[in-house]
Amino acid sequence: MQTENDIKNLVKQKYSEIALQAKEANQASCCGSTCCSTEVYNIMSESYDELGGYNPDADLGLGCGLPTQFAKIKKGDTVIDLGSGAGNDCFIARAEAGEEGQIIGIDFTPAMIEKAKANAQTLGFTNIDFRQGDIENMPVDANTADVIVSNCVLNLVPNKYAVIKDIYRVLKPNGHFSISDIVLIGNLPKALQEAAEMYAGCVSGAIQKEDYFGLITANGFTNITVQKEKAIVIPDDILSKYLNAEELAAFKAGSTGIFSVTVYAEKPLTEKAPCCGTDCCN
Repeated sequence: MQTENDIKNLVKQKYSEIALQAKEANQASCCGSTCCSTEVYNIMSESYDELGGYNPDADLGLGCGLPTQFAKIKKGDTVIDLGSGAGNDCFIARAEAGEEGQIIGIDFTPAMIEKAKANAQTLGFTNIDFRQGDIENMPVDANTADVIVSNCVLNLVPNKYAVIKDIYRVLKPNGHFSISDIVLIGNLPKALQEAAEMYAGCVSGAIQKEDYFGLITANGFTNITVQKEKAIVIPDDILSKYLNAEELAAFKAGSTGIFSVTVYAEKPLTEKAPCCGTDCCN
């Protein structure tokens, strides 16, 4: 069984490789008369073309939603993007927060940080700060962010509870997040669960939808809302790398669902009082 460090190293290696590729190499392509799929990590992305601040050079086609579209960012906000990649969502957040806002991108992969900084420099943006670090223990002070966004990243992190807990720490009271991520209903076949590429591709690291929302609730967030949900269909040519014909047919006929969800939640303005003695306060 892989350890948390093994999984992190796998993710770092894969996304370092992606950072060094051109966008075209990360997007789906067709092969002749029969359309083939590319890697699983880029079959879920949505088009950012209609969003202000979009920069194609920063879009590696790796997301599973459009969290910045739903994030309710206001002028002057401090916004943190978890798993900021080449800077795509940071640049869109800047268009919403304006020059008076402060944007912080956090990514685990040094190559992504370098790519994002180069993109920001090319664009002449001075109010965006890209920081390398774990999103379970962000290099950010408590009560810093008005808004946190993230696009298809939490499923890559082994300790999802720690990420949600640190989001709570870093948000200001009454701050909120809008996060797009992958969740499951039902269980994946064992071969998919154990495939390294399916983990790096945001599938086998996903948890049950009910558990995902349970983590958010357990960490004290309120007004939890699904802003968007869509089913993810993994093409047969990808699945057949891991499943034989019988397993593939059973998986497609079964009840397991893979979904992209964009979730909104708020950190309360005032936190619950701690328990006092034998009589617990409300």
